[in-house]
Amino acid sequence: MQEDTERKSPKYPLSMRILHWLRAVIILGLIWSGWYMTSLPDSTPIAKFEFFYPNHKQFGVLAWLLAVLHLLIRWQKRRVLPQTPDGLTGWERTLSHVVHRLIMTLTLLIPIFGYSMSSSFTQSDGVPFFFFGHLPELLPKNDEAFALFQALHEYSAYLLLALIVLHVAGAAKHRLQDKGGETDVLSRML
Repeated sequence: MQEDTERKSPKYPLSMRILHWLRAVIILGLIWSGWYMTSLPDSTPIAKFEFFYPNHKQFGVLAWLLAVLHLLIRWQKRRVLPQTPDGLTGWERTLSHVVHRLIMTLTLLIPIFGYSMSSSFTQSDGVPFFFFGHLPELLPKNDEAFALFQALHEYSAYLLLALIVLHVAGAAKHRLQDKGGETDVLSRML
């Protein structure tokens, strides 16, 4: 009986809410910086490249670590998480589950693709991680592998951005159309 009461918690645990918003800021920053730094002309001063590329890499590693932490906390708190609202239609419920799972999967895969890309690029100077130094190389240097991981990293990031837009649009739709109703779930994450 106690477990059923806990299971209908109106909000996600504070740790998950903090991680959600922290990850959102980092991931959107990574998508923006990835787009910006790869569009810089070759004539750009080297200092700009030396600022963007290492920071993009280390924040990508941080995003991966936060995604793993999120999954661990989600597993630990699985009995107290809010349930999917009964008021959602079948297709809304399915779309919500698919979008959430794809976002989580991509937040784990995209940094691995980036790490593999950096590791395999013959001219890469490695992947720094803040004050911990450089992470070990994953793969041997191979420009063909680099091209594959670069494409996977880039197109996965665009897919993630599209899913984030869909996620935000769904939350906005339920907030504006169903304000105060059962399917207005934004308050669960605030």
